[in-house]
Amino acid sequence: MLVPEMKVLSDAEKTKVLSKYRINEHQLPKMYSKDPAAVALKATAGNLIKVERNDGTGKYTTYRIVVE
Repeated sequence: MLVPEMKVLSDAEKTKVLSKYRINEHQLPKMYSKDPAAVALKATAGNLIKVERNDGTGKYTTYRIVVE
């Protein structure tokens, strides 16, 4: 699959992820709110996006924070 699975996390899930990795929002890779993937997910600034990729050798999870 060329497009990875993406999901907007709830505020509770966002807090859990940030505390699990002991990071804040500014340390995450960014995704602009005008990005086609963010528009398709109806994500707004401040939302945390969970991205799951499967490259054949394993499944990888990354996160991106939506910014203006």
